[in-house]
Amino acid sequence: MRKLVIVGAGTAGTMMLNKLYNALDLSEWHITIVDKEETHYYQPGFLFIPFEIYNRRDVIKPKRDFFPPGVDVIMSEIDRIEPDKNRVVLSNNRILPYDYLIIATGSRVDPSEVEGMKDKLWHKNIFDFYTIDGACALRNFFKHWDGGKLVIHITEMPIKCPVAPLEFAFLADWYFTERGIRDKVDIHFVTPLPGAFTKPRASSILGDFLEKKNIKLITDFTIARVDNDEKKIVGWDETEVPFDVLVTIPTNKGDEVIARSGMGDELNFIPTNKHTLMAEGFDNIFVIGDATNLPSSKAGSVAHFQSDILFENFMDVIEGRKPSAKFDGHANCFIESGFGKGILIDFNYDTEPLPGKFPLPGIGPFSLLEETKMNHYGKVMFRWMYWNFLLKGVELPIESNMTMAGKRL
Repeated sequence: MRKLVIVGAGTAGTMMLNKLYNALDLSEWHITIVDKEETHYYQPGFLFIPFEIYNRRDVIKPKRDFFPPGVDVIMSEIDRIEPDKNRVVLSNNRILPYDYLIIATGSRVDPSEVEGMKDKLWHKNIFDFYTIDGACALRNFFKHWDGGKLVIHITEMPIKCPVAPLEFAFLADWYFTERGIRDKVDIHFVTPLPGAFTKPRASSILGDFLEKKNIKLITDFTIARVDNDEKKIVGWDETEVPFDVLVTIPTNKGDEVIARSGMGDELNFIPTNKHTLMAEGFDNIFVIGDATNLPSSKAGSVAHFQSDILFENFMDVIEGRKPSAKFDGHANCFIESGFGKGILIDFNYDTEPLPGKFPLPGIGPFSLLEETKMNHYGKVMFRWMYWNFLLKGVELPIESNMTMAGKRL
């Protein structure tokens, strides 16, 4: 019997499990999925918790709700992957041999990478919102905050969902306006990038939104340390940005198991073929989602598009063919802009976000690079789609690779 092991049961791993479960003959295949946590988190929902739009219950479900019957589910820490021996070693020294391995170990924030970030002000005046605990702590802080200087800060790229910090800034503008204290909140957006976003065209448009909302943009800021006593972040060039409350996106890193396995780069992301999604140097290991080192966004939509490509290539490889499908870096992101509106961008490795209609040319219903109420509804609707379709591996009427249909050059 052939053995498939999937390491990681987050968004990407769960999607692949369900897609392959429906395609493989279980009389010939033994499928195992391994993860250390029982709880599945809808991570895009963390953004809404500080502003009392969602709460903790809205973003969590048991992982086992999304596993099909007949799959070997192991909840355990993983000590290491030994790709030269085709096996995964668990923390209790149990060994899982495999014929094929899919790595979907995701990424996590590591505030300890920056001196002083996780110090005495952590979750008191310094917060993250990329974890459930950080988002909830920030909600409790904002409820009773009367204003001051709010600094939203990105430590370094890459990060999960690159638009999320911008969305946080836009939602903060809306939230404090609704509370009637926007004039008392001085919002600064601090980034290591030369602009507001990773793609120049979208960066210019999103930068204009920051300006219109009176959110001050500070670019090219590379942080050296956080001074907890004087409440300021300090750059390597000694540039200082003071704060009353700091909302930071710490360094994003791959799972420590990748480091222990000797498979990753300096941030524990796995060198991966940008088109086939196969781990560089291995013909029986695939990598998906945030675990890759690909120059694409680390976002749920990207994992979804990758899952279709990985599925095709996996079926090719197990049937003795060369992988034929090619991932083009497709990313599709709804951006909450506040006040019940949103923006949508659609791009890939080579093509910048363009204006137009999505997904149907000329019809939409979503508008690209425009602020509309419909785009906001798309963002809100996505949570239901995520729980009911995406995780279950259901095919969606969106092309895996980006199409130019409906876009204006």
